[in-house]
Amino acid sequence: MPTALITGASRGIGRALALGLAQRGYDLLVVARSESQLQALAQEVQATHQRQAHVLALDLTRPDAASQVATWVGQHAPAGLAVLVNNAGYGLWGRFEQLDLGEQLNMLQLNLTLPVQLTYALLPQLRQAPRAYVLNVASTAAYQSVPSLTVYAASKAFVLSFSRGLRYELKDTSISVTCLSPGATTTDFTSRAGMGSELQAVANKVSMTPAAVAAAGLQALFAGEAELIPGVLNKVSAGLTSVVPKSIVEKIAAGIYEKYL
Repeated sequence: MPTALITGASRGIGRALALGLAQRGYDLLVVARSESQLQALAQEVQATHQRQAHVLALDLTRPDAASQVATWVGQHAPAGLAVLVNNAGYGLWGRFEQLDLGEQLNMLQLNLTLPVQLTYALLPQLRQAPRAYVLNVASTAAYQSVPSLTVYAASKAFVLSFSRGLRYELKDTSISVTCLSPGATTTDFTSRAGMGSELQAVANKVSMTPAAVAAAGLQALFAGEAELIPGVLNKVSAGLTSVVPKSIVEKIAAGIYEKYL
């Protein structure tokens, strides 16, 4: 059976992507920090979709995380890897100079360094599959600067640019690269980012479910699309950032996020 690796698979969009891939007939390699949540996911995959799910509980902010994951993948997918999903990531809300620098560097390690390292390490295994796919999860924040989510938005802009550049480099190979850029989703993103209940309430008004985001993302992945922004409102909002002056876009974003600081 083909095998898929998903980072940040224990909950939210990552979990939904894992279940969606299992439904499509993939055996899974799932990685996240929480072993109990991963084991629960593995049991559901086996019970509901009759697919195998191997579990690796690991702090993916560690500098050696990518090499550990790559070694583990080699042990559990000796015939090669068909899908790589770089989903692990989080945000931090607040003014750059007031947030802890170490926390921001950990976020960068997870959001952009890990996907680069992991993709580099696993490309040889992906090449073994007759057809292989890489899905990098970014955000609608990739399309604009977001004051008070400054470093997070910049990290996701990197993911989007990295995905498109790598996609072009691999266009004549068997590997297709897609970038998924969700907007507000009903996950624990806002609480992990340190946002208050007021911002959570604002996000809830326009949030998509992880299942809806994952379904759209997988459809785009297997259709070979370069990038996808799921949800009509998200597409319109991101599209406006390309025609409205950046200073106005930044002022609007600051008006949404900074007023609750």
